Amino acid sequence: MAGIRVTAVDWQRSSNGTAHHTEEYPCPELVVRRGQSFRLRLELSRALEDEETLIFTVETGPRASEALHTKAVFQTSEPEGSDAWTAVTEAETENALTISLTSPPDAVIGRYLLSARASSRRKHSNRKLGEFVLLFNPWCPEDDVFLASEEERQEYVLNDSGIIFRGVEKHIRAQGWNYGQFEEDILNICLSILDRSPSYQDNPATDVSHRHDPVYVTRIISAMVNSNNDRGVVQGQWQGKYGGGTSPLHWRGSVAILQKWFKGRYKPVKYGQCWVFAGVMCTVLRCLGIATRVVSNFNSAHDTDRNLSVDKYVDSFGRTLEDLTEDSMWNFHVWNESWFARQDLGPSYNGWQVLDATPQEESEGVYRCGPASVTAIREGDVHLAHDGPFVFAEVNADYITWLWHEDESRERVYSDTKKIGRCISTKAVGSDSRVDITGLYKYPEGSRKERQVYSKAVKKLFGVEASGRRTRIRRAGVRGLWRDDLLEPATKPSITGKFKVLEPPLLGHDLRLALCLANLTSRAQRVQVNLSGATILYTRRPVAEILHESHAVRLGPQEEKKIPITIPQSKYKEDLTEDKKILLAAMCHVTKGEKLLVEKDITLEDFITIKRAQPGARGEGLSQV
Repeated sequence: MAGIRVTAVDWQRSSNGTAHHTEEYPCPELVVRRGQSFRLRLELSRALEDEETLIFTVETGPRASEALHTKAVFQTSEPEGSDAWTAVTEAETENALTISLTSPPDAVIGRYLLSARASSRRKHSNRKLGEFVLLFNPWCPEDDVFLASEEERQEYVLNDSGIIFRGVEKHIRAQGWNYGQFEEDILNICLSILDRSPSYQDNPATDVSHRHDPVYVTRIISAMVNSNNDRGVVQGQWQGKYGGGTSPLHWRGSVAILQKWFKGRYKPVKYGQCWVFAGVMCTVLRCLGIATRVVSNFNSAHDTDRNLSVDKYVDSFGRTLEDLTEDSMWNFHVWNESWFARQDLGPSYNGWQVLDATPQEESEGVYRCGPASVTAIREGDVHLAHDGPFVFAEVNADYITWLWHEDESRERVYSDTKKIGRCISTKAVGSDSRVDITGLYKYPEGSRKERQVYSKAVKKLFGVEASGRRTRIRRAGVRGLWRDDLLEPATKPSITGKFKVLEPPLLGHDLRLALCLANLTSRAQRVQVNLSGATILYTRRPVAEILHESHAVRLGPQEEKKIPITIPQSKYKEDLTEDKKILLAAMCHVTKGEKLLVEKDITLEDFITIKRAQPGARGEGLSQV
């Protein structure tokens, strides 16, 4: 009897694509999801004899091996429950077979080579049938990335466009973003991102063998989306200067960025800021089959010294002292959440995991962040992998202001400890509206439970009770200082203050505001008010000072007064960045030595008049945006 060979393969791309929710990928290869069967029709050079079967080999990555689970050899058999690769004959004609192949739900994801040979006594060499791509499967209950809701799978895996929220807490803006995970070449680029990682370059076979684990894959992607350490996709720039590249504000989607990186031989694309990193990472992870969303945190802490507080040093005018202040509070920060099980932590930490590709701090020597369980953050379990303390501080740090004196002493100034982590937002499932998910990250601000969690987090980090103990402040510029109590707020002053905008802050117009002061006591008080203002980046880093003035104010018992403030547009126009943001500060020195710092972030608005066609044409009337 002559040897048998496969003469043709029908990958049944249409029916497999529909069944696996992969029909939108424009790849030449079949794209399927793990833990789910897919069908092939094989034409043979002759019919199989009774004792003959087909033996299949699948392999992925270099030096594929069964020991590393990057290679499997299996033959057609009866259908049975199995956690290994299986092949079942579904239909057979004289010279053709329809085979159903199933991968295990924890198979390594990536590009596979499929080969086959007959099991007859003769020695047959493997015939390469072609390549296919295997992805994570949120539709498979046994897959770590399983997501039960079909509406959420449609949104977080298959939706190729979305909304990213930016701005300031009191004025949140929505920006459209094209994720484009089904665009030409994007899947290929996403797989090549994994292959460009230092872990792959150091030990490719071992790296590929870990790609069954969403914790591992997402951590790699978090590092590779930024260009620090590894010639990754996007180069960050926060100085307001974007020569030789594209301003982060001008990107409207991920596709152009990923294609530019790939076609430019992996040269980092200039430039990105947090929402760009998050948009690109959302594209990559949705493309690979992990449910992912973009999350915006307003008043986001950047805690450089891991003491769970943002320590801001200011002068007598409320101006930030940059050389002493290493921590910062960004107007907003954008990261990702991906949905998967945490086999490394236990089932109570399954679900949404924080991932952040913005290069802020190193994690195990690499600029990356996460995955950190959102549940662990809410419960103060900051000791769990990965990067819990940094994420906890982003949403829950105490905001502490210190007045720095010329004799290098410092004094705690009253400020709002509830500032950090406001209006944590993401796009709604099935619509473009904003959903506030702050409650997933923390208990209500100021509640007993929220303070208990904060105290627990401090204890987990420092091994001490949060209250009544001292924690060394590790800061080069402020050596030898101690914090007596991490939780105790500064004394509440006997006056209150608030900036009020008198006219909408429009680009190209003078700014008109008032500082409203109120005496809370039944005695008269004198207040020295030192006002300052600066143009800033969205990270609140000052660019140029535009206001510097002092006022002596007398407040009668229970009296309220307004101090008018005008900033001519000529003062700010030269130094305003593309962020169009200004920070005002008023340091109020009250008679008995009390201090109150009042701050306000202002975003200048573009004023555009759009003429619409008359009634009867397309649209009507006149609108102002």
